[in-house]
Amino acid sequence: MKNVFLSFAFVASSFLFVIPLSAAEYEVIKGDSLWKIAKDHETTVKSLKDINRLDSDLIFPEQVLKIDREITYRIKKGDTLSGIAVEHGVTIDDLKGWNGLESNLIITGDELKIILPEGQEIPPERVVEAQQTKRVQTQAESTAQSAEPVSTSTESSKQTMAVTATAYTATCDGCSGITATGVNLLEDRDKKVIAVDPSVIPLGTRVHVEGYGEAIAADTGGAIKGNKIDVHVPTKQEAYNWGVREVKVTILD
Repeated sequence: MKNVFLSFAFVASSFLFVIPLSAAEYEVIKGDSLWKIAKDHETTVKSLKDINRLDSDLIFPEQVLKIDREITYRIKKGDTLSGIAVEHGVTIDDLKGWNGLESNLIITGDELKIILPEGQEIPPERVVEAQQTKRVQTQAESTAQSAEPVSTSTESSKQTMAVTATAYTATCDGCSGITATGVNLLEDRDKKVIAVDPSVIPLGTRVHVEGYGEAIAADTGGAIKGNKIDVHVPTKQEAYNWGVREVKVTILD
């Protein structure tokens, strides 16, 4: 992270409100967007707008934004509640309280909510992991959850559906680059692959994605549920440029 410093004070304005104790501050730099800042700091655009009382997505360089310090941690094989607590500078009781846990039992693949203490940096590998498995939640996602397939061609058996599409890259520190079906994206950086919810689009399905092209449904993701997809792109910058879009997906076979 860059340009982050801690906030210990309340903000006075024409409205009096309390800033959460888990808040930090970020100074906007040229080229930033709310979506990029939310993704980099493991929060959401809605959270940024709510905590900063923003009426639009417009931001400007040197503007100071308050950032919620809550992150999501995906449990790995071998993790323990005590180890996760130590790594993030919190207590076991904190973790249990935040996540409604009645015991110390945790399950690989599950996600834990963690509110980082003031002064505790978000581990870079957790940011990357979250980009690959959780994805930033946006207002557009809530629309996609209730979306139904919008059309079925009367001239052919090809089905078209509306989905929310985010983007990811396999070229990150600690990433294996291997999809859920075994495709090695590090060997073919330009491979057209999408992550899907297999209950909506079965793995192995050949599809056409509006604005992306023909691809194979060859991967899954922890936050890819319902009418959502994640398109693979060669670089992190291209993933940022893609952002979050409403697109049409046509099932080819």
